[in-house]
Amino acid sequence: MTSSEALSWRSVADLVGDHADAPVAVIGCPLNERSLTPGRCDLGPRALRAVLPRFSTYDVETGRELTTVVHDAGDVALKAVSPADALYPIQTAVRAQANRDLIVLIGGNNAITRPGVHGLGLEGTALLTLDAHFDLRDTDQGLTNGNPVQALLDDGLDGRRISQIGLAPFANTRRAHEKAKNAGILVRTADECRRTGFAAVVAEELARLSGLADRIYVDVDIDVLDRSQWPASPGARPGGCSIHDLFEATRAIGAHPKVAAVDLTEYDPSLEIGDLGSLTVGRWFCELLAGFEAR
Repeated sequence: MTSSEALSWRSVADLVGDHADAPVAVIGCPLNERSLTPGRCDLGPRALRAVLPRFSTYDVETGRELTTVVHDAGDVALKAVSPADALYPIQTAVRAQANRDLIVLIGGNNAITRPGVHGLGLEGTALLTLDAHFDLRDTDQGLTNGNPVQALLDDGLDGRRISQIGLAPFANTRRAHEKAKNAGILVRTADECRRTGFAAVVAEELARLSGLADRIYVDVDIDVLDRSQWPASPGARPGGCSIHDLFEATRAIGAHPKVAAVDLTEYDPSLEIGDLGSLTVGRWFCELLAGFEAR
């Protein structure tokens, strides 16, 4: 050792900064307008950045050190911007990072998923969602955080290139389920994930989608987590997946060579109990990087 760790250590925050040639980029997308349940998801990017100094780069379970530098592309200006009007700025921000191997979008509400997918381009892109909800609400009253998948179908994304994992009972409607089936979306429920293993289901769907598309966009609506472990989203329900399952699945997502972009949405720091939420999303970010380094 060449320096003392008495008062500090090398943290994941030390990997994140202005790195023009970094293989990974992170984009803050603090979109908050038209959330079906009002909250402060716009605080998510700031909370993630603030907690990263608390995470070491060393994984004691594998004996490996995170070394991947991450370019922080800053936050997209989305204050008082509607989901419809957010399409161009988020899409443009994603396209500006097209030279990266992995782009990470930190929301913000789930309405960032549509422009995120458009940033990669609908042609040749598949979508994997980890979510308690279908997000297939009708769009006749405009775009919200409840209909990004429906909006993408309306835009022309082939439903056969969509997999939805973690759908919760009594949190969706028959109409939404029928829409998914009619569109050819592959649906894996929360109960199926428990019986098969959440990470195993994610791996199966990554393999399926990789055979249908050139690249995969992964939407992690963090309300897929069990509410007892994750109170910091209004849509989280009892019976969701465990935090350990999500971390394991996140490594698999980061490791998959066709995953080009991942978003994390619906984290509302205003609903924090202690610092459980920020520490969870910070660990999630570390797991994503650890997976990426296994490519």
